[in-house]
Amino acid sequence: MVENKLYKVFAGTNSKYLGERICNELDCSLGNMVRTNFSDGEFVVSFEESVRGCDVFLVQSTFPNTDNLMELLLMIDAAKRASASNIIAVIPYFGWARQDRKDKPRVPIGAKLVADMLSVAGINRLIAMDLHADQIQGFFNVPVDHLYASIPLVPYIRDLKLKDLVIAAPDVGASKRAALFSNKLKVPLVLCNKTRTRANVVDKIQIIGDVKNKNVVIVDDMVDTAGTITKAADEMKKAGALSVRAVASHCIMSGPADSYVENSALEEIMFTDSIPYRGTCHKVKQLTVATMFAKAIWCIENNESVSSHVDFELKDRKGYKMVLE
Repeated sequence: MVENKLYKVFAGTNSKYLGERICNELDCSLGNMVRTNFSDGEFVVSFEESVRGCDVFLVQSTFPNTDNLMELLLMIDAAKRASASNIIAVIPYFGWARQDRKDKPRVPIGAKLVADMLSVAGINRLIAMDLHADQIQGFFNVPVDHLYASIPLVPYIRDLKLKDLVIAAPDVGASKRAALFSNKLKVPLVLCNKTRTRANVVDKIQIIGDVKNKNVVIVDDMVDTAGTITKAADEMKKAGALSVRAVASHCIMSGPADSYVENSALEEIMFTDSIPYRGTCHKVKQLTVATMFAKAIWCIENNESVSSHVDFELKDRKGYKMVLE
């Protein structure tokens, strides 16, 4: 796809699957990188081909957080010391993004710290998708291309052809994202008011809106333990919903998430492949975002507008590819 040959795409260990899909869309080969592990847990990365004078795209989601973030930082440093022309971090899932502000005394702003680390390491640009909070873009002093999972997910919901469709936000924080889906699909929006006893533990959910005799699709940016989204689904089913599904950008699915989803009222939950799913829940499905990221890379290499071209590329066709069922 990209005519300029002075670019190369590499992928971190846990994002190699997505790097290969992106390169398949770009009609190029994934760059050869080797990670060597030491017995004490330390590791080193090395590019096995020249990157001198190249635009280097480094694909790496930072989940699980610590190892993948450190691997990405080492990849950036290696590319900088190997005289790469530009270093573009491609981070489909940006970890630590929930720490975007001081919500109580004496806590860090982890997202800003990670942004500083990436900048000091040497990135010239960032491509990310569905950051937990839009203002995280302002933590960087380099250009940020913020892509949206709604581009493949909205066509998927539309193709379900559900009658009496309602979009729902599982909590107040997801209301803006759910409203975008609601506007694009031209269907009503329902909100949930959530109270927590502590982190990752939901105490109560109150539904604001009518879901009786409706087919509901819950929209969120990430699903971690799945406590919120499954409790919301169960409450909506009790309130008379005909069916409840969910779509979310990032498939964290940690801890008891598989069992929560399996035993919930959810008929299915659709994610993108920003994070690989390695669980066993048969209700979990994934769509690939490789086409969207490949198009963003093409736009950057050809000095074209990312936002207009990515939307144009996907809006007039089905817009998604299934990678896991």
